[in-house]
Amino acid sequence: MANRPTRWLTTLIGSSLLALACASPALAQGSGWPTKPIRLVVTFPPGGAPDILARLFADKAQLGQPVVVDNKAGAGGNIGAESVAKAPADGYSVVMGTVGTHSINGSLYARMPYDMVKDFTPIAHVASAPNLLVVTNNLPVKNVAELITYLKANPNKLSFGSPGIGSSVHVSGELFKSLTGTTMQHVPYKGRQFAIPDLVGGQIQLMFDNMPSALPMAKEGKIRALAQTTATRSQAAPDVPTVGETVPGFEATTWFAMFAPAGTPREVVTKLNAELQRVFKLPDVLDKLKSLGLEPSISTPDELAKFQAAEIVKWAKVVKDSGARAD
Repeated sequence: MANRPTRWLTTLIGSSLLALACASPALAQGSGWPTKPIRLVVTFPPGGAPDILARLFADKAQLGQPVVVDNKAGAGGNIGAESVAKAPADGYSVVMGTVGTHSINGSLYARMPYDMVKDFTPIAHVASAPNLLVVTNNLPVKNVAELITYLKANPNKLSFGSPGIGSSVHVSGELFKSLTGTTMQHVPYKGRQFAIPDLVGGQIQLMFDNMPSALPMAKEGKIRALAQTTATRSQAAPDVPTVGETVPGFEATTWFAMFAPAGTPREVVTKLNAELQRVFKLPDVLDKLKSLGLEPSISTPDELAKFQAAEIVKWAKVVKDSGARAD
């Protein structure tokens, strides 16, 4: 009888240790994370702003394991975002989400392969940038007012390109049409690297391209910059007016943020957020971003969640008002 309490205590301790050993794999992985390379998915092909941001982070991150950039383009970014939404919540798959993949597409696509909120864990808002309204050099317009006049005189005769349906490049064009009462054809490509040659060659006449991609080409004289889409002029292009200076109420900011699958351990999210904070405060990184027109702005996970919620509401109205649909 005297040994029963001892046997009972031994059994209890053993059961507790077994339960701890069998606890959530995510908990175990979080404490020692990372022990293998981290996959950072970019939802568009190489060369655009999300790819630039992802590769800057991959090059500078000091997490004890490499960060490998994986470009998975298609369906306005949905293919790449879906691959992370459905990945294990262990911190080894994250996505450089965009305003399209995480705030616009839910309103634009009748059928989404993921839930923009429920299927992800917010890590941090990373950066934002204007889109740049650029035209082919042989289009006889030099500013936004002249473009509007030309569009009204030539309804549906001009085409604007984008790297995919639902991208900020696409909906910036839809917002422009809605606010100016003009019509033009949208031509979606499988990435900006396919659209730009057609813009330079005149097969399409204009784009609302991400500034980090378009500004260098405009400076080289390959295309003409008419305006930027943010409310105020970017320091990277102070001589380029905003669309809003001609079209009151026009504002379209593209943004980029890192997300992980829903249920990713908090300690992993905290480590990634801290490393994003460190990398995007490095002087050489800040200089690079400034030259491209990208504004770094690393948020907390909770701040990103609130920002995303507001953006979903904003872009749902834009999509509804424009009548744009992806399918």
